[in-house]
Amino acid sequence: MAEAHQAVAFQFTVTPDGVDFRLSREALRHIYLSGINSWKKRLIRIKNGILRGVYPGSPTSWLVVVMATVGSNYCKVDISMGLVHCIQRCLPTRYGSYGTPQTETLLSMVIFSTGVWATGIFLFRQTLKLLLSYHGWMFEMHSKTSHATKIWAICVRLLSSRRPMLYSFQTSLPKLPVPSVPATIHRYLDSVRPLLDDEAYFRMESLAKEFQDKIAPRLQKYLVLKSWWATNYVSDWWEEYVYLRGRSPIMVNSNYYAMDFVLIKNTSQQAARLGNTVHAMIMYRRKLDREEIKPVMALGMVPMCSYQMERMFNTTRIPGKETDLLQHLSESRHVAVYHKGRFFKVWLYEGSCLLKPRDLEMQFQRILDDTSPPQPGEEKLAALTAGGRVEWAEARQKFFSSGKNKMSLDTIERAAFFVALDEDSHCYNPDDEASLSLYGKSLLHGNCYNRWFDKSFTLISCKNGQLGLNTEHSWADAPIIGHLWEFVLATDTFHLGYTETGHCVGEPNTKLPPPQRMQWDIPEQCQTAIENSYQVAKALADDVELYCFQFLPFGKGLIKKCRTSPDAFVQIALQLAHFRDKGKFCLTYEASMTRMFREGRTETVRSCTSESTAFVRAMMTGSHKKQDLQDLFRKASEKHQNMYRLAMTGAGIDRHLFCLYIVSKYLGVRSPFLDEVLSEPWSLSTSQIPQFQICMFDPKQYPNHLGAGGGFGPVADHGYGVSYMIAGENTMFFHVSSKLSSSETFPQNALRFGNHIRQALLDIADLFKISKTDS
Repeated sequence: MAEAHQAVAFQFTVTPDGVDFRLSREALRHIYLSGINSWKKRLIRIKNGILRGVYPGSPTSWLVVVMATVGSNYCKVDISMGLVHCIQRCLPTRYGSYGTPQTETLLSMVIFSTGVWATGIFLFRQTLKLLLSYHGWMFEMHSKTSHATKIWAICVRLLSSRRPMLYSFQTSLPKLPVPSVPATIHRYLDSVRPLLDDEAYFRMESLAKEFQDKIAPRLQKYLVLKSWWATNYVSDWWEEYVYLRGRSPIMVNSNYYAMDFVLIKNTSQQAARLGNTVHAMIMYRRKLDREEIKPVMALGMVPMCSYQMERMFNTTRIPGKETDLLQHLSESRHVAVYHKGRFFKVWLYEGSCLLKPRDLEMQFQRILDDTSPPQPGEEKLAALTAGGRVEWAEARQKFFSSGKNKMSLDTIERAAFFVALDEDSHCYNPDDEASLSLYGKSLLHGNCYNRWFDKSFTLISCKNGQLGLNTEHSWADAPIIGHLWEFVLATDTFHLGYTETGHCVGEPNTKLPPPQRMQWDIPEQCQTAIENSYQVAKALADDVELYCFQFLPFGKGLIKKCRTSPDAFVQIALQLAHFRDKGKFCLTYEASMTRMFREGRTETVRSCTSESTAFVRAMMTGSHKKQDLQDLFRKASEKHQNMYRLAMTGAGIDRHLFCLYIVSKYLGVRSPFLDEVLSEPWSLSTSQIPQFQICMFDPKQYPNHLGAGGGFGPVADHGYGVSYMIAGENTMFFHVSSKLSSSETFPQNALRFGNHIRQALLDIADLFKISKTDS
């Protein structure tokens, strides 16, 4: 094959006269350029490591300190108060003198200046860490900021005013604190009170008191010890036990999806859209490697932890019989592509140069034009990543540990990311509401074998140029992939662009070797394993009902007229909708972030509170005055916002109890209280999708440049998964999932609940007379 020859640097033949070597200059040139590129990356990492290590200092500030010390010496002023002379006397002389006394004095002043400079950096960092440990600003009204918070804000701005790199603040972020057991127990009991009758509540209260008095003190000591030693006392256990040790399929159960811009269309050319998008993604990766991406900042000054971004690219989840493993590579120069049952390898670079969008478009078009059939067993191979993890681990070890199967699997697992070229077209048609749901279903699971669910993310390309992502969950949470996605969509639209015919800008380099077909040798026994995994995955996918819709009556701008947070507004509406749907309240999960702490990920906000249930019951009776309902709503909203702030500041409930449970398992201690808490089903699991983390365009100037967010599968068999995005000032998107097999549900269950959400939003808005005509 032609592409095989391109990969060979030299050939040789054995003749009677000896061995005849024939070197390929072009291949050697590429090898040389690749080596140069690798060394450049290493030097950049070393430079960034130094700059990050001395932040908020810099080599320039070090030079200023040295010059100030030397200058004061020449002015006969000893700012070191004799320390320079002490250093000079202590200089070792066993290896000879340092030259003239002036040279020794200069060397001593440099050592003294470096010490002063390093001490200053240390004090700056510790002061900044202390300042970032203050979270009182989160609990104050914007119009009632205290003097202490104002002074704190000035100090934080002063200490972080230098242009930071992506990881500059990592060592200055405080550690996630371990809450006290009594505080966590109190908040837990408060959260379950509206869900339990008196008898059940008193039983849970007695279990909690027994746990707090007898078992918890011992577990808490171990947890506090871990918090002193580890960077974060939650994140490693959360990644391992919640994600990597799960043995059920990760498709639907763990992976989530993200949608493209849905109100505009850049091009209908599938290959062209991919060319721009893949190029933008590698541009982002380059910025990530060079730490040129600005850290996400709350209020524009409080840094969020960036460690999750480290494994965004070149990462694959490797299946194991007991637990999976995340494999992350420092570099990858290709992507793996799936189309019509075939796997291809597409190089991203020519030598040390990133391929231009037009070149990438040409390569993807070559794949689309390729008519070769799949090899035996190749078409549904990716179904192994969609089925049970144990079955995949066994098949991987048995059939993919040697030969061409291992080489091809390595090509996929070592790729920067995975690309799926779909044959179906999807888009959002406002006149056909089902179109958004079909688009979401395609991104969530596809046909169960056209996504590689183990890759950090799969870039999905529909036939009409519409895009999407399917993301593996263990390596990072939704805001991280959302940051990449915002950059990519904005770069594609506003920076790269397309020609009038819908192709990428520029002329392709037709001399580039074509993409390489991966080669497989899949025996019948392996094909049987693939088919079994496919049947498991298909049953799971067919059981998922997904209803996605755009809510048009109002958005964030008009919600603010209630003088409440948009998130609290939606969460209370979800409680009202759920009660109307099922006639009862349920344990509700809302994900919040803890990224103000080092290596923080998420915490749970238990949105079903006594205050929100009181409001819902009052709404259902229909006999309360509007003013009374408004008061009840505001109380519920304030309670929700306070709980959200507590979760963000490390005073949540569930991560603490989860870690206590893990410690109890390590110690072999059984706790009926923890067993019951950790087995409670989340019948309503919710998450708000962040947006505009990167300001690459003005949303007021381009109001239709909106993604529809993304979604996930239902967490509980008899519950709902609800993802929502408050998309700007005038609209919202919702993604509602449920299982058709639930004994509590019927067909079109997600649709029914979605309509209840719509009506709940309108009914609450009516309390405050919110409508678009008010704006």
